[in-house]
Amino acid sequence: MTGKPRHIGLAERRARLGLRQRLATSSRAAAPEEVADSLVALHGTDPATVYLAVGARLADARKTVAQVERALYEDLSLVRMHGMRHTVFVFPTRLAAVVHASTGLDIAAKARAALVKDMADGSGGRLTERWLDEVEASALAALARRGEATVNELTAEEPRLKEHFAYAAGKSYEGVHTVSSRLMRVLGVEGRVVRGRPLGSWTSSQFRWAVAPPHPPLPPAEARSELMGRWLTACGPATEADLKWWTGWKVTDVRRALAASGAVAVSLDDGVTAYVAAGDEDPVDGPDAPWAALLPALDPTPMSRPERDWFLAPSLRPALFDRSGNVGPTVWWDGRVVGGWAQRPGGEIVWRLLETGDVGREAREAIAAEAERLRAWVGDTRITPRFRTPLERELSAE
Repeated sequence: MTGKPRHIGLAERRARLGLRQRLATSSRAAAPEEVADSLVALHGTDPATVYLAVGARLADARKTVAQVERALYEDLSLVRMHGMRHTVFVFPTRLAAVVHASTGLDIAAKARAALVKDMADGSGGRLTERWLDEVEASALAALARRGEATVNELTAEEPRLKEHFAYAAGKSYEGVHTVSSRLMRVLGVEGRVVRGRPLGSWTSSQFRWAVAPPHPPLPPAEARSELMGRWLTACGPATEADLKWWTGWKVTDVRRALAASGAVAVSLDDGVTAYVAAGDEDPVDGPDAPWAALLPALDPTPMSRPERDWFLAPSLRPALFDRSGNVGPTVWWDGRVVGGWAQRPGGEIVWRLLETGDVGREAREAIAAEAERLRAWVGDTRITPRFRTPLERELSAE
């Protein structure tokens, strides 16, 4: 595109968010795969987030748990794996090769080198790289035979996984690591194993492991270009800083991927240059009607970028984020965060507005309807976010 970059104002940014993130009522999806494809990645650090994020975006949320479990564990159309920033996400399975080549390879190389060094240093040289290769091959063979297995089940077949080694001796964070915990994480970022079924319900954080579905190797630059294009379609316009944060790439890789994907520069209200995907430059009209949403802790929409002031007022951050920058449950009205919510021990979904402004009767009724919709499909399950925030703690205790 030549000449002056097209300007995308606040209203259009919020319109794009509502439509592309499947939050506007008219844009809700029919299946979990549609949600994951639209968002590129569902944050999976807290297992409940995956289901809650999908349920908030389905036209009919009543079968959320069954549909997500089928996609993850039967159809294998979704996969839970390590991705950007060494974080666990749920991706469309067909994106596994793209994520691995664009992001996982560099992380995996560093993670394996660190494991080999830490093992040698922490065991007095007893646990060597060659020893690790033998244990790893044995563990993967056992996992292939079983299909899925817990770490305890794998250590029953390969006892050397239980070996310990000291870590960071003499430092404030020194401790003892097991080979199994570190090795499975390395194999995860290498794209060789993925998280399988949990041991408990859909909120459980204890998972079995499974051999990763095979995928063809891709050139890293090609993979970064594809991932960039997909993410900008879902979340654009975005700045270089947004993209660097979300991907975890070097700024040079971000810029190369922007160029290779044909991303188009636009301007924002604050005068900052941002980018949209190739072919996505035309103005976007808003949804047919204002919309409300109750999004879970770590939801991919608020966690998609570090610069959030255009949809979340800075004054709301102390109540809605923990000290590490993890967002808690949020209440949305027509493109911006206006409050937070929590579940009480009895199952009731409670919410509070933190920003009233133009949030009138229509908004309050729509938010109340979303709270009831959430309560209905969650049923008897009790949800406690893995990273708790001040407002969530307060609301859940009332």
